Amino acid sequence: MFSLFKSKLPVEKLTKQYQDLMAEAHKLSTTNRTASDAKVKAANDIQDKIEALLKEKK
Repeated sequence: MFSLFKSKLPVEKLTKQYQDLMAEAHKLSTTNRTASDAKVKAANDIQDKIEALLKEKK
């Protein structure tokens, strides 16, 4: 009922950041390719962190 106060898991936070960065990269891809590539690299770094957290849980 009070999901507003429910804390998110680290993987959920990182997934949201990844999705936001990829959306920004897509928007920038038509105007500024260098900035778009930087956003994709940052998103890939976050994806590596997500994979590392998932491996730790197993």
